[in-house]
Amino acid sequence: MRWSRALGLHRRLPDGLGLAVRVEDADGRGSTLDLLFTSSRPGRFGRHLPLLRPDALTGPYSTLLSYRLGERERVLAAFPVPDPGGTAEDTLPTLWQEIARRPVRFDLRAAAPDEPWRTFASLSLEAVHPAPATSTVSYDPYAHSLPGLHPTGRLRRLRDAAYAGSRHGRTTGEPDETGNAHAQ
Repeated sequence: MRWSRALGLHRRLPDGLGLAVRVEDADGRGSTLDLLFTSSRPGRFGRHLPLLRPDALTGPYSTLLSYRLGERERVLAAFPVPDPGGTAEDTLPTLWQEIARRPVRFDLRAAAPDEPWRTFASLSLEAVHPAPATSTVSYDPYAHSLPGLHPTGRLRRLRDAAYAGSRHGRTTGEPDETGNAHAQ
């Protein structure tokens, strides 16, 4: 799993937050599943739009675009599970502070446009393992999908270009051909 800030703004400022998840052996030995989620809203239209926010645990993350899941297209989402021991007066810790204190859990959900969210799995983050940008995993939901669970082709060319630029920025630490430096 990798958590990232899209614009690399100061931690106190709202930013587009990303949650990348890799599942090894997801459909048997040697199969890999990558899921990329972006901070969003839970509603029918909000699940398709990125949402800037200052804290990693105050709202859901969605894939924004649909996945083919069986015979239907569904958006996938990761909803933070509230800390059962927390109180309303608590100040919001950073994701790293919260993981140091307790496992951070997310409910993974799916929904078609005419359906409510349905939980299909859970994700538990239990430790932080910092890694230099040059050794981080490159997530790609098109290259690492499953026969019964894969992103639709909509906007694939745009996403492929964005992934290529992001990988270039991570491996060289330099701006890509668009002049943008990419932050994790």
